Amino acid sequence: MLACIQRVSRAQVTVGGAVCGQIGPGLLVLLGVAAGDVESDARLLAEKSAQLRIFEDEQGKMNLDLTDVGGAVLVVSQFTLLGECRKGRRPSFTAAAPPETAEALYEVFVRHLASCGVEVATGRFRQHMQVELVNDGPVTILLDSRRLAAPRRAKPDER
Repeated sequence: MLACIQRVSRAQVTVGGAVCGQIGPGLLVLLGVAAGDVESDARLLAEKSAQLRIFEDEQGKMNLDLTDVGGAVLVVSQFTLLGECRKGRRPSFTAAAPPETAEALYEVFVRHLASCGVEVATGRFRQHMQVELVNDGPVTILLDSRRLAAPRRAKPDER
């Protein structure tokens, strides 16, 4: 599961001319579900997203998380994060999970994020959406659940 996380001053999603999700300060999460992802990937990524210390404290250091600043999250499904572009010019999306699986795991992510004490707004799964945001910083972080769950390798000087 992949997440492109952007710290925002505000963000909103529109479907068919109507706003379906919007937030003030917080995070916009573009979420891509990969083939083979499971519920633990969604929970891990939700917790990591909620706990990222990417908001500035009084000294201007990125030391605060969403709950510290009272921020919200706008979660938007984005299967194109799984686009493979090594061959040719048209991306292949075979690495993306089938829509039914992806939607179920997207919902697990959203529910788990909310259970972390964060206000969550969403786009609409499998809909053409217009996403507007004001990136604050800019701060953009990429998270991959498979890399987060990977065992830590010892550095050469730790062996």
